[in-house]
Amino acid sequence: MINVQQIKPDMPVVCSQNGQFAVVDHLEGQDSIKLKKDKTGKHHFIPVSWVTVVDEMVHIDRPGTQAMQQWRTEN
Repeated sequence: MINVQQIKPDMPVVCSQNGQFAVVDHLEGQDSIKLKKDKTGKHHFIPVSWVTVVDEMVHIDRPGTQAMQQWRTEN
């Protein structure tokens, strides 16, 4: 189990294929990670349950394309 307190703003978010697809804005509670705005100006959210490892980056358990299809978008 990961320690969510290790997840810090500005950390790169890396998919299971080792490609960066986002950057952490901040934690939303204990269950969600709010990502920095994308090029369209929208924030996205991913669940902490996707996170497999936290080192200098946040690693998730799925490819970036799948994560981007499944993330929640701020209205």
